[in-house]
Amino acid sequence: MPFWKFSKSSEAKKENCTTKNGMYVKEERPETFGSDGSTASSSSNGSSHRGHWGTQIDFILSCVGYAVGLGNIWRFPYLCIRNGGGAFLIPYFTFLFLCGMPLFFMELALGQFSSASPISVWDICPLFKGLGYGMILVSGIVCIYYNIIITWVLYYLGMSFTINDLPWSSCNNKWNTPSCIRSRSYKKYTTNETSYNMTSYANYSGLNGTMQNITGISNITIASVSNKRLTATEEFWQFKALDLSDGIDQPGGIRWELLLCLICSWLIVFLCLIKGIKSSGKVVYVTATVPYIFLLILLIRGLLLPGAADGIKYYITPDFSKLAEFEVWTEACLQIFYSLGPAWGGLITMASYNKFNNNVYRDAIIVPLTNCLTSFFAGFVIFSVLGFMAYEAGTTVDKIVTKGPGLAFIAYPEALTKLPISPLWSIMFFFTLLTIGLDSQFGMFETLISGFCDEFPRIFKGRKTLFTGVVCIAELLIGLPLVTRAGMYIFQILDWYSAAFSVVTISLFECIVVGWIYGANRLYGDIELMIGYQPNAWWKICWMFITPFILLSILIISIVNMGAPTYGEYQYPPWAIGFGWIIASCSIIPIPVLMIVGIATTPGTLIQRIKFLVKPSVRWRPAEQKYQEQYEQQWASSCGRIDHITNGPYKMAPVEPKNGV
Repeated sequence: MPFWKFSKSSEAKKENCTTKNGMYVKEERPETFGSDGSTASSSSNGSSHRGHWGTQIDFILSCVGYAVGLGNIWRFPYLCIRNGGGAFLIPYFTFLFLCGMPLFFMELALGQFSSASPISVWDICPLFKGLGYGMILVSGIVCIYYNIIITWVLYYLGMSFTINDLPWSSCNNKWNTPSCIRSRSYKKYTTNETSYNMTSYANYSGLNGTMQNITGISNITIASVSNKRLTATEEFWQFKALDLSDGIDQPGGIRWELLLCLICSWLIVFLCLIKGIKSSGKVVYVTATVPYIFLLILLIRGLLLPGAADGIKYYITPDFSKLAEFEVWTEACLQIFYSLGPAWGGLITMASYNKFNNNVYRDAIIVPLTNCLTSFFAGFVIFSVLGFMAYEAGTTVDKIVTKGPGLAFIAYPEALTKLPISPLWSIMFFFTLLTIGLDSQFGMFETLISGFCDEFPRIFKGRKTLFTGVVCIAELLIGLPLVTRAGMYIFQILDWYSAAFSVVTISLFECIVVGWIYGANRLYGDIELMIGYQPNAWWKICWMFITPFILLSILIISIVNMGAPTYGEYQYPPWAIGFGWIIASCSIIPIPVLMIVGIATTPGTLIQRIKFLVKPSVRWRPAEQKYQEQYEQQWASSCGRIDHITNGPYKMAPVEPKNGV
C-alpha cells in the first residue's frame, strides 16, 4: 500500500533541509506586492521589493494611530468613572501586561518575520488558514460602519464652520420640537401637561460582564418627545443629523447630507492609501500627531473653566471597593483587548512592512503603553469639560456621566456651545476625532487590501490601486443603508455583532496555534533571528497559559451573558437579531470550512493529513534571501516543513518506496 512523504529534489539538497523521512521540495516564495502595488520578489542581491516603511517612525506612528481610536476618547474615561475612578487603572494595566501586550507582541513578530499579510502568515499552520480570512472579514465589515462614524464627524465638522452660534446651541431651528430646551437643567421642570426631571445624556447599558459593541457609542438615548424633554444638542443629533425613523424596518430614504460626507470619507481613505504605506506612512505624521496637539489645547482650555477641578477630581479619585466586583475586571480586559486591536489583522499587516532586523520587541512595548497613556490623558480632557457642565447645571459630575458615553455627539458638543468662540473649539474637537478615526480606518482597510493582494498575486499583479478603488466603492455601496433614516439602528446591529465574538475567538486560536502547535520556543528562535536575542520567558508563559485562559474566560462569560441589543426603548425584531448573528458568523465560518477543505484535499489517512497540515509550510520563512539561508540552517534538522502548494490547498507529492520499503 503506497504511503506519502516529502518529495526529494536536488534543490532541497542545496538548502540542506533534511528530515527523518527525506528531503523537502524547494519552493520559491510566491510573488507579493510592494507598498505601491508593484510586484515584490527577491532580487539577486537578496533584498525584498515587497516594500518597507520609509523610516521606523512611520511604523511607530502608524501603529499608534491604529491602536488609538475613537474609543480612547469617549469610552475609557467613562469606564474609569463607572468602575472606581483611579482604581480602574489597576485591572486596566494588569490586563495590559497579561493579555494586551503579549498578543500585540505575537502579531508584530509574526508579521515582521514573514513579511506576509494576515492570510499568508498562516502558512505557519495551514490547517488554521481560516484565521487569516477571519481577520480580513472582521476588518472589512468593521470598515463599513466605522466609516459611518467618520461620516458623522465630518457632518458635525462641516456644521461647525459658522460665524454665528453652533446650530445645536438653540431651539430656534426648523428641526426643533416645542418641548426643546436649550441646555440641560437638573431642576424639576413643569409644564401644563406633566412634569419632567432632566436625565443624563445617554442610555448606555455597559458590559454587565459581557462582550459589547466595539465603538461604545451605540446606545444613545432615544427620548420620545411625548415623555421627555430633549436639549437642543440632543434634538440636533436625533432630528437633524440622523433624522431617525421609528425602526429598522422603516428606512425612510437616504440622508443626502450624510451620503455626501460618506463619499468624502471614502475618498479620503482612497487618496491616503492609493500608494499603500508609501502614502499612508506620510499621512500619519499628521493624523497621529495632530490629535495630541489639539487634545493638549482642549485640556488647557478645559482647565481654565469653572468647575473643571471637580471634574478632574471625580475622574481620578479611586474607589477601591469596586475592585471586588468581577464586572470591573471584565470591562478592563475588554477595553485593553479592543483598544490595542489584536486579531483584526492590522498589526500583522503593518509589521509585515518592517525591515527584518527591526527591534519588534521594543515596538511591542512602546505602542501599547502609548495607547493606554493616551486613554488616560483623554480622560482629563473630557472630564475637565464635564466638570464645567456640572457647574453650569448646578449639579454634580456623577449626574452628568452616570448614563453613558454619548460624549462625541451630545455631551461634548453641548459643552462647546457654552464657550466663547464656540465654532473654533468645535472645529478643533471634531478635527481631532476625524484624525483619530482615520488612522484606525487606514489600518483596517490596508489589512483588507494587502490580504487579498498578497494571497492572490497573479490576479492583482499591478492592479493594487485599481483594487483599492473598487473595494472603496463596494464598501461605500454596502454602507448606503447606514445613511438612511434607519441607519443608526443598522449601525448598532453591526457594532454589536460584527466583531464581538470573532476577535476573541481568533485571538484564542492564535495563542493555541503559536504557543502550542508551532511552539513558543520556535517563535522565540524566530525572534532571536530578527533582533539578535530572545526575550525573557514571561511572553512565552503568557502565550501558552495566561493569555489563552483569560480569553477563554471572557469568551465563556460573554456567551453566557450576551443579550440582544436595544436602542433606547426600541426593541429589535427577531429577524434583525438573526441578521446580527449571521454577521457575527461571517468571520468565524472560514476557520472550520478551510480546515475541512484542507483535510479533504490532502492525501493520506485522516491522522496523517492533520499531522501534515499543522506543520509550517515551506513558504513560512523570511522574505529576504540572506535571512532565508540563516533560517534554513537553524531549522535544517526540524521535521516541520511541507511541500509547495500546487493543484490543491496542501498537496503532497507521492514518493516511491525506498529500497522496497
